[in-house]
Formats: sequence, C-alpha cells, structure tokens
Amino acid sequence: MLFLGYTVPLVISPGPGNTILTSMGARFGVKGSGPFWLGFEAGNVALCLIYGFGLGQLAHAYPLFGAALKWAGIVYLLYLAWTFIRSTTKPSRYGEKGHGRLGLADGFVSVLLNPKIHSMVLAMFTQFLDSGHLVGQVTQLTLAFLVVSIICHFLWIYLGATVLGGLRSEKEQRIQGWAFALCMIVVAGFTVRG
Repeated sequence: MLFLGYTVPLVISPGPGNTILTSMGARFGVKGSGPFWLGFEAGNVALCLIYGFGLGQLAHAYPLFGAALKWAGIVYLLYLAWTFIRSTTKPSRYGEKGHGRLGLADGFVSVLLNPKIHSMVLAMFTQFLDSGHLVGQVTQLTLAFLVVSIICHFLWIYLGATVLGGLRSEKEQRIQGWAFALCMIVVAGFTVRG
C-alpha cells in the first residue's frame, strides 16, 4: 500500500510525459496514440531496470552526470515546447496520417529525457529497495510501476481523446498547441530552479 501511495500520485500528476500523452490522445485518439504509449511504457521499464541495477548510485557518486541528465531533460522540454508551437502554424485535420504523430521511439526517448520520471524512479528505488534479493526486488518494483503507469497514462490519453479531441478547429488547435507549449516551458523553468 505504501508503494501505491507513493507511485500513483507521482505518476498521475501533470508533467511533461502526461502532457504529451494527453496531446496524443487529443490529436489521434486512444488507438492512434498506441505506438507512442507503448514506447513510453517501454522507456519506463528500461529506466526502472537501469536505476534498479545501478544508475542511481552512479548519479549520486558523480553529481556532474546528474547535472548533465538534468540539462538534457531541460533542452528536451524546450524542444517539445517548440514542437507544440510549430504544430500551431500549420494545423492539420484531426488524426491526419503522419502529421505530428509520434511513434514508438519517440515515446521511449521522451521517458529517457524526462526529468520528472528520472527523479521519480530514483526516489522509488531509494525508498523501496533494500539489501535483500536485488533481482527479485527490482523486477517486482518495475512490474508494479509498469501497472500503475499503464493505468494512469491511459487516463491521460483518454482525457485528451474525450475532452480535447473535440477541439478540431484551426483556432482551437492553435490554442491547444500554445497551452501544451506553455506547460513544457513552465516545467523546464521549475527544473532549472529545482
């Protein structure tokens, strides 16, 4: 129960990943968001395994590594903001094939460069990993994190598809793009200060 009390609020809270998932749901629906979502969850699993089996110690031992990761994440957030803004200059019809659609690799990379997910996974393993059977614990924590992530991320995609998916006019698409871009810029600002 303590694990759920930790992971659910962090995974479901707004952040760069959930903003992208919502945007994908709004533009392409739940089904059309599938490839990105699959890559996103695969990235979560990869990050859990990497941190669970040692990257956490590396980040603590070499603060410069952690700082480099942080700045790579900030650059990525600003790139996402620019992508959202750019998408407002040439609005496409809802679900138009290929336009602005992110795929499996994009989902995976977005997790690897997401500072919120790095912080969350590092803290999760710091909090819940003990000196016992490492492989079993990392596997259990990773699978539990994956289940929580799939459920919470589905809710964001579904929210985008049902609430924002109806906003299809050029003006509405432009407002939506700028709103998502502003979210990315705000998160980047908090990350710089953090």
